[in-house]
Amino acid sequence: MNKSLLLCLLFLWTIGGTLFAQTKVSGVIVDKLNQPVPFANVAFKDSNEGIVSNEDGHFYLESKNTYTAVIVTSVGFSDREITLEKAVNYNLRIRLNEAESLNEVVIFTGKTSKKNNPALDILRKIWERKRKNGLYQFDQYQMEKYEKVEFDMNTIDSAFMKSKIFKGMEFVFKHIDTSSVTGKTYLPIFINESLSDVYGNNKLKKVKEKLNANKNSGFSDNQQILSFVKDLYSDYDIYNNHLTFFDKSFTSPLSKTGIDVYNYVLRDSAYIDKKWCYNILFYPRRKNELTFKGDFWVNDTTFAIKKINMAVTKSANINWVKDIYIEQEFEVKNDSVFLLTRDYMMSDFALNKKEDSKGVYGKRTTLYQNHKFNIEKPAGFYRDEVNYIDNEVYNKSEAYWEENRFENLNKDEKGIYKMLDTLQTVKKFRQLYNLVSILGSGYVQFGHIDYGPIFSSFGYNEVEGIRLRAGGRTYFGPNDVWRLQGYTAYGFDDNKFKYGLSGKWMVDKKSRIILSGGNRRDIEQIGASLTTTNDVLGRSFASSSLFSSGSNGKLTNINLSNLGIEIEPIKNLTFQTGFSYRTLESASSTFSLDYYTDNTFTTTKSDLKQSEVNFQIEYTPNRKTIGYGVERSDADSPFSRFYVNYSHGFKGLLNSDFKYEKIQLYYKQPIIIGPLGRSNVIMEVGKTFGTIPLGLLNVIPGNQTYFTIENTFSNLNFYEFVTDQYAMLQWDHNFGGRLFSRIPFMRKLNWREIVGAKAVYGTVSDANRAINASGLVYNAPEDVYWEYSAGIGNIFKVLRIDFAWRGNYFNTPDTQRFSIKGSFGFYF
Repeated sequence: MNKSLLLCLLFLWTIGGTLFAQTKVSGVIVDKLNQPVPFANVAFKDSNEGIVSNEDGHFYLESKNTYTAVIVTSVGFSDREITLEKAVNYNLRIRLNEAESLNEVVIFTGKTSKKNNPALDILRKIWERKRKNGLYQFDQYQMEKYEKVEFDMNTIDSAFMKSKIFKGMEFVFKHIDTSSVTGKTYLPIFINESLSDVYGNNKLKKVKEKLNANKNSGFSDNQQILSFVKDLYSDYDIYNNHLTFFDKSFTSPLSKTGIDVYNYVLRDSAYIDKKWCYNILFYPRRKNELTFKGDFWVNDTTFAIKKINMAVTKSANINWVKDIYIEQEFEVKNDSVFLLTRDYMMSDFALNKKEDSKGVYGKRTTLYQNHKFNIEKPAGFYRDEVNYIDNEVYNKSEAYWEENRFENLNKDEKGIYKMLDTLQTVKKFRQLYNLVSILGSGYVQFGHIDYGPIFSSFGYNEVEGIRLRAGGRTYFGPNDVWRLQGYTAYGFDDNKFKYGLSGKWMVDKKSRIILSGGNRRDIEQIGASLTTTNDVLGRSFASSSLFSSGSNGKLTNINLSNLGIEIEPIKNLTFQTGFSYRTLESASSTFSLDYYTDNTFTTTKSDLKQSEVNFQIEYTPNRKTIGYGVERSDADSPFSRFYVNYSHGFKGLLNSDFKYEKIQLYYKQPIIIGPLGRSNVIMEVGKTFGTIPLGLLNVIPGNQTYFTIENTFSNLNFYEFVTDQYAMLQWDHNFGGRLFSRIPFMRKLNWREIVGAKAVYGTVSDANRAINASGLVYNAPEDVYWEYSAGIGNIFKVLRIDFAWRGNYFNTPDTQRFSIKGSFGFYF
């Protein structure tokens, strides 16, 4: 998912919700030297409503109630009470004095002590009880859930409202309001409401959510936006050691490793809902780490959290997100059970983290009610539906929503639906919307035909020279049960037209039984990956690279036809079988696929005809998908992949040349190591039984481009190693800036460290060597070829540079001992 284009979309069109507040106050807290005081507590007097200032000392506090004073406290400083002369008080400058003496509280300056700290004693009690609190006390549970998601553009000023881009759409600015968290003005672009029932079984460690109703307005038909929403708001548990947001692992303030990451201060104690609770403030020990600042209230007997507020620190190494604010409230049930009843999360997306920068809010409010416990359901109840969609849940009446919402929308929130629906009838808005949709999807829509992908229109390689490509697909909606797509291309050096055409039809939605077929005639880089597929419209990046190192004329003319059927009987478990027929022939006079056809090794043949049947199994646990049609997209979350492919080649069938059997296995496992980042481990093994020529062998994938390509070896040339049996292992780890954040002069760069290593072993049989007439000397990595790399990511937020070193095989022709590769991407 292209996050930058989504943010661009949100910047262009943002439009309204509202909260009525009686008291608003904002400002900055400084010491006697006018230096900002970070993580100070600001609360309305005689209330539990408060906020923690950011690392620059700035704060904003808002309440629906009327207050006349705020209390400002910070460890090492005397408390200060500020009288509020009016309901709205902005840009206050509050100076704190250092405390002279405190009788009841131990003063901590800078980093708090890990010894004789009462806050840490309480924290240890929370660890002991965390699996005995809340829903974990019961074998089974169920509850009702209401969720509201909204996207808003923020920091609206008069210059922005007068921009030509909004000409004809000025009516949207009637819905401007102020955020209760940041004090910034905002306007909405998207609102979504849902009602569902949640069922859980702690014994089976299974959770199932049944959607009962869904309603939205804004960009409801845009799959990119829906995918973004699904990625953005994954579930989390504050009791876990690490919380994942935007593909980043943050250390929870309740983590068992929190003592090494946070400072904790026991700040207050009070009765909340007739329960005596302690108030603990937390803030990070170091900058640039993925941490929070905030406070929580915890019960003195059950040590269950009653309320928690936390915000990600601005120095955290995360892109495109300026603020993340989380607030959770728990209610007491049956005198001792604390259950989550309200969960609020707000994110501020922006191009930079400057205080006055414009951005987009993403807000989610989740409410829970009517909890029931220990009502056992059969294990099969929790099994995920493969492809179930109930369209009725999207067509509930307004009367239904009025009756079943957990909390009513105020008149301004109701106005969002009307305003967003009206906005989509404005011609200029539709033009802007279509422009950004084109940039995001790569397709230009003409009725029910999409032209594209436009980013594949231009290419270059040694055989074709400059290559132009035009393509399209049918598109009636994101959940189409059938789709046709095709393309044609022309090379100006070989003066040849190429084409590809394919079709897919989902004949059974429940089990996702899909029939497919197609034909392609094109130029291909064989050996761009070890694990092969019969994707008719697939084209390797290596065969059309505009920028490459060394010469590469080792390209092949391919004519591929296939028929296939697949089924997904269990969620994320797919079985597929198919039949393919291909012809292969060298596309260059400097490259040959020739092989001997007789036992005397005197007769050669330059083209290859091959029919093949294959069986595939793919298992992708924890994969989240978007859409219910014949083509789906993956949500941007890590998942494992296990893939097995068995192929049988026929000799004589349709004049096919060879008989063989081939087995291939692929396994990829992402490993999140908390604050230390993420590793990816990939293993591939394969073996071919039978005698086959170069065109059917497994070529160890090299990379002669200047770009980083996954599953290739950076210092290998194309066809440097060929095998008929192989085993490959690769590992890479992204520390996410963990190491660089400890180096003072590098801290502000927010660079991220990547290290990796790859190795491959393979052999070629004597029989396969004997029929080789291509002129290419078969070399196999029998002594295990390996290389290692180190890289720097997040340069200017979009650039990654990798440095790779060859570990051995230095004496092969045209050896490349060292290489530098780059890649661009938009990552949080």
